[in-house]
Amino acid sequence: MAKFVPRQTEKEVISVRILSDVLHEIDRRAGKINISRNELINQMIAYALENWEQE
Repeated sequence: MAKFVPRQTEKEVISVRILSDVLHEIDRRAGKINISRNELINQMIAYALENWEQE
């Protein structure tokens, strides 16, 4: 599996609901690497889509 590397990108505004415990973990991890919650969520989604193995 490819390594996840955070980076800056352009975005479009949307709304999404996230479980509270997941959001707290995202905030914790974003704080550890000094990027915004939004930036981390975007990068995790992009990583998941790029590495999604469909049958």
